[in-house]
Amino acid sequence: MNILTFDVEDWFHILDNQSTKGAAEWNNYHSRIDINMNKIFDFLEQHNLKATFFCLGWISKKHPHIIKKINERGFEIGSHTTYHQLIFEQTPKEFKKDLDYSIKLISDLTGKEVRCFRAPGFSIKYENLWAFEIIAEQGITIDSSVFPAIRGHGGMPKFNKSKPFIIDYKRFKIKEFPMNTIKILNNDFVFTGGGYFRFFPYWFIKKHTANSKYIMTYFHPRDFDPRQPLIKDLGIYRKFKTYYGLNGSFKKLEKWISDFEFIDIDTANKLINWDKADIIKLDS
Repeated sequence: MNILTFDVEDWFHILDNQSTKGAAEWNNYHSRIDINMNKIFDFLEQHNLKATFFCLGWISKKHPHIIKKINERGFEIGSHTTYHQLIFEQTPKEFKKDLDYSIKLISDLTGKEVRCFRAPGFSIKYENLWAFEIIAEQGITIDSSVFPAIRGHGGMPKFNKSKPFIIDYKRFKIKEFPMNTIKILNNDFVFTGGGYFRFFPYWFIKKHTANSKYIMTYFHPRDFDPRQPLIKDLGIYRKFKTYYGLNGSFKKLEKWISDFEFIDIDTANKLINWDKADIIKLDS
């Protein structure tokens, strides 16, 4: 089961960086969302592919035509919050307000309920599991925020589940589609999205995809945009992670979808026998 998803952000929605911190700073940059999303739309149409799009409420507000295009093409739309902030840096009240607004913006544009969610930077950690309660209270039934490995902006390595499972938190149950991992020198690594996908050579990705029963991707429009400007105040490591492999990323994705079949979360959800899925009960 290989699942294709995109996090709909503009090229300057870089986390944990002062010049791209929030909406006030984003006004200093010109948008490339139309250029990059049109490339993705054409790609999906050409290859007759379905995908799930996790959209920022900010995009819904500033570029509502993007959300309408996604919906008109029959693609599933989930929330990626409104203002793309790290959840563990927010209070529960702040996160609830942000999530609720994003859901309202998307629903008003599509006329449909929003049932899927992904946290910015996979920023749900053991310290802020309360986020799952808020997610469920807002009507979200499917989450894709668990990053079962060590990560700067989140990560829950103890989950160690490279397949869909059910989160049982307080009085709520949520279907979870986590990122998938592989073992390298006894450490867990992700290779199927963002900078990880751009970093690893295709032969490596192809080999581990063939050996995996479950693949969860996460791409951003900027992952396929070699012409995006340079954000000057990024550190050396962040610059490498943000810009490495942009020239060849789209061709790599084309090879991948030619060698393997991909589906969206909606299709995957219908294929899974959830009565037999593992249940992870979290401490309340």
